[in-house]
Amino acid sequence: MIDGILLGLQTAFSIKSLLMVIGGCLIGTFIGMLPGLGPMSIIAIMIPVAISMGEPSAALILLAGVYYGAIFGGSTSSILLNAPGVAGTVASSFDGYPMARQGKAGKALTVAAIASFCGGTIGAILLMVFAPALSSVALLFHSAEYFALMVVGLSAIAAFAGSGQVVKALLMTVLGLILATVGEGALFNMPRFTMGMMDLQSGFGFITLAMALFALPEALFLVLKPRTHEDQAAGEINNLRISRSEAWAIAPVITRQSIQGFFIGVLPGAGATIASFLGYAVERNIAKKEEQDQFGHGSVKGLAAPETANNAACTGSFVPLLTLGIPGSGTTAILLGALIALNVSPGPRLMIDEPQIFWSVIISMYIGNLVLLILNLPLIPYIAKVLMVPRNYLIPFILFFTMMGAYIGQNNSTELLMLVGFGIFATALKFANYPLAPLLIGFILGGLLEDNFSRSMQLYDGIGFIWQRPMTLALLVVAVILVVLPSFRARLARKKASSVEQ
Repeated sequence: MIDGILLGLQTAFSIKSLLMVIGGCLIGTFIGMLPGLGPMSIIAIMIPVAISMGEPSAALILLAGVYYGAIFGGSTSSILLNAPGVAGTVASSFDGYPMARQGKAGKALTVAAIASFCGGTIGAILLMVFAPALSSVALLFHSAEYFALMVVGLSAIAAFAGSGQVVKALLMTVLGLILATVGEGALFNMPRFTMGMMDLQSGFGFITLAMALFALPEALFLVLKPRTHEDQAAGEINNLRISRSEAWAIAPVITRQSIQGFFIGVLPGAGATIASFLGYAVERNIAKKEEQDQFGHGSVKGLAAPETANNAACTGSFVPLLTLGIPGSGTTAILLGALIALNVSPGPRLMIDEPQIFWSVIISMYIGNLVLLILNLPLIPYIAKVLMVPRNYLIPFILFFTMMGAYIGQNNSTELLMLVGFGIFATALKFANYPLAPLLIGFILGGLLEDNFSRSMQLYDGIGFIWQRPMTLALLVVAVILVVLPSFRARLARKKASSVEQ
């Protein structure tokens, strides 16, 4: 192992590898900032460039840099425009965008940059230490465990519901699950609920729905609502630094979510999206009552948690890819294709047969996170000036990127009609004070939930897999606790308040 690390250091610190890290981080950050252009599309485009290099370690370092650079930069559009183009940064908009509207855009971007750096760096260290052992843990997870993990993810909806809004959040989650059933099913390869439209055969696009739920209503609200003092404050770029008390507040959050996010990323199929949602939910549930009320209204903890978790999960997703040859997400599936095209066979033998590739990629992740921090922190004052754009220019800007993101996501003009329809529907829901985040969570996790449930039912001839697999049962118990805990804490608080009054 020591020899492998030394060989990896030698490869990672070569001039060519360092240039690949910097280039990948720059491209990834820029692409991540643009709604609709996620890491999957740009990595697919860059595979021919990587293959032409001929050197597998340099090619993989470049593609990996693009991957975590896109997740690192994806928070920018979520925070400034409420337009999350990458699923892993949806949760970042819940508190990041309110901070931007309060005139704290610079501070929000600083918190996001620091949390992303810490999550990625701690994830890289954990990857270096635990990669060989964690490959066997990942093999313990089958379809039944993934089904239970999706249920745990759905149970997090309580964290996205405001006071007295749990029923509304449940309704939105169910609506999201319903939308996820449109298209071909997991059990039968037949289109469902498509109303005869060929464009719906593959279901609704994530980018279209995300833009319709968050970015388009925001543009419409800017038109419908008069300009307020809060909007004027949002245009003032100041207070870029975080205070000592805020640093102490987010330090334990970053530590917890780096570890939790990494281990969720290790599980094939889990990925940065589930890690960010669970990270947000866990931190809100364990926060004090007065801090819980700040979540969703500009909490630094609410921004630091998903930003840390999604970057740590990105690093963790390389464990099953490199040690087992199993892609943990759509992006790592494309990376797997790139490895095969480079005549590299990922799996248990990779660490032994080609240690320079294995260890150089891991070490380059630490270098890449450092590069991303150095690149992004000085640019924060300039990036945050997006909010200084006058409203009559900002609205077309948001609409352009929203429509461009929806079209590029599926390369289909029908997506624009769906975008407008869902956008008007989401605006009406927003006026009725329905939380929109649970709808998107239900949609994202709905497909994975159905696929794994169907496979488990086929393998175990019914729902007996719940009792036959102890890990599945344990995860479902955790899900029940996550649902019941907020109500239990609220009841205790009411009892305490009534006893004080008496």
